[in-house]
Amino acid sequence: MCDFNLIPHFFFDKIDAKTNDMSKMNVKPIKELAAILPQMKQWMEAMHQDPELSTQEVNTGKYVADLLKNMGYEVHEHVGKHGIEGVVGVLRHGDGKKKIGIRADMDALPIQEINNLPYKSRHDGISHLCGHDGHSAMALGAAKYLADTKHFNGTVYFYFQPAEETMQGGPSMIDDGLFTKFNADRIYAIHNIPGLPKGVLHFHDGETMSAVDNWEIRLMGRGGHGSMPELSIDPVVAGASLVMALQTIVARNLSPWNNGVVTIGSFQAGNAGNVIPDEAILKLSMRNMQPDGRKLVLQRIREITSAQAECFECKYEIKEGQPGAVLVNSHEETAFAAQVARKYFGEENVVYPCKPLMSSEDFAFMLQERPGSYIMLGNGETPMVHNPKYIFDQEILPIGASLWVALCEEYLK
Repeated sequence: MCDFNLIPHFFFDKIDAKTNDMSKMNVKPIKELAAILPQMKQWMEAMHQDPELSTQEVNTGKYVADLLKNMGYEVHEHVGKHGIEGVVGVLRHGDGKKKIGIRADMDALPIQEINNLPYKSRHDGISHLCGHDGHSAMALGAAKYLADTKHFNGTVYFYFQPAEETMQGGPSMIDDGLFTKFNADRIYAIHNIPGLPKGVLHFHDGETMSAVDNWEIRLMGRGGHGSMPELSIDPVVAGASLVMALQTIVARNLSPWNNGVVTIGSFQAGNAGNVIPDEAILKLSMRNMQPDGRKLVLQRIREITSAQAECFECKYEIKEGQPGAVLVNSHEETAFAAQVARKYFGEENVVYPCKPLMSSEDFAFMLQERPGSYIMLGNGETPMVHNPKYIFDQEILPIGASLWVALCEEYLK
């Protein structure tokens, strides 16, 4: 889940070494890709106006598939299990045996955007406020260039993935044999990041993003009149106590040398001030960078929830979501990508190594199957992703597309 609201301040340590004005972009894309920026904008805006939530990317998938077919790609639709289906475009040229995979995400968020964009979402409460429409447009731009020029010898796979925000899309495509049917040697993905200099590329080896676990806790009490609490079992009081108790896990159970976050982002209970409701629902998001820390945090949540529920005479249920995974970039593939970026964009537009993030991504599951790297691309001085006022800066579209082309052509020489 690309929740970059959790980016630590130290991640931005190197910003002023690159630029003092993040509204300007000093990075120069491949000129042919700069020339098709209007087309990439058109693709992005079409997806932006018709956003689809995780697991519902039917129109988006068809739109991408049709574009790839028109470019001359071998296209495979409905790649995924459990009704969570992505699109794969395949382009082969020459007799080379090497194969590279480029992944782009497609899903939107259940948030109402606040802006005056001429291509604003047509669907109330749903919007591309993480920039996945831009990521897909970048990949489509690179796909078009590679199909038109064919300056490579080998195979390129474009993986257009659904349901990144819910951490379901990557595992779904893998379960459907993604890397058996479309067996890349190495894989790459990219994400725009507001607050980083526009167009500047950031690379990191090893543990780069945390594992996320999204859980729901349901506390069941006994509803009643607000004037007679003694006749009720109040799940609101139990939930309030539980929220505070869960914050002690990172503070008192997790080593200061271990990285962890426990966030209760939603507390839903009742709808009237004089009514004690029957139940309360807490929605949690946990982040951990180390497997042993993750195991400890999750176990303590189970134990504390059980104890707190018993204290307040409530019953409880815990719904555990998709198990998380730490995103680990492999050294060789990351170093290669950074070297290529320096060659094409200049040393001053590459930060390597950068700092790891406590945000999360289901590309982590793909990196468990194949070596590769997840790359950060500066979006400049804009509100953070998942913010209603966030806007993807379209000037970085040809930068992302140029990086994909550069990696494909350099690896498949």
